[in-house]
Amino acid sequence: MIRVYILIFIIAAVFWFKVFLQKSSDERKPYIKKSVLYAIALSFLLLAIIGRLSWIVAALSVLMAFVLRFLPLALRYAPQLQRLWSMFRGRGNFTAGNSGNAHHAGVMTAEEAYKILGVSISATRQEIIEAHRKLMLKNHPDRGGSSYLAAQINRAKEILLKNK
Repeated sequence: MIRVYILIFIIAAVFWFKVFLQKSSDERKPYIKKSVLYAIALSFLLLAIIGRLSWIVAALSVLMAFVLRFLPLALRYAPQLQRLWSMFRGRGNFTAGNSGNAHHAGVMTAEEAYKILGVSISATRQEIIEAHRKLMLKNHPDRGGSSYLAAQINRAKEILLKNK
C-alpha cells in the first residue's frame, strides 16, 4: 500500500513541478503558498483515512493547552513588550530626535514621568501614588516583572512627588 502512496506522490510532484515552471515569476509565490496549504490539507486527510491522525491531534491539543495557559501571562506584559519592540525597531518614545535622549543619559523629565505613570499633568499627589502602586503590582521584579521598568516607575514617582 505504501508503494501506491509513493507512486501517487511522485506523479503529483511531477505534475506540480510542470505547472510551476509554466508560471511567471510573479505567479510562483502565490502558487507555492496555495500548494503548501493543499499539501497540508491532503496530508491530514490521508492520515485520517489510514488512522494515523491521533498523534497530531494529541500534539495540537498539548500546544493549545500550553498557549491558553500562558496567554494571560503574555498579555499581562503586552504593553511592556510593545514598548521594547518599538524601542528595538527604533520607533519608540526614546529614539533619536525625541526628548527621550535625556532618558538615556539618566535624566527623566516630568513629562516622561507623567507618561510612565499614565497620569495627567493635573493629577493629585494621591492619584500619583495610586498609579505608582498599580504599576508596581504588575511590574515588580519579585512577581516576574522587569527591574528596569520598576526602577523607571519608582523614579517617575519620585520626580512627580517632588514637584507636588
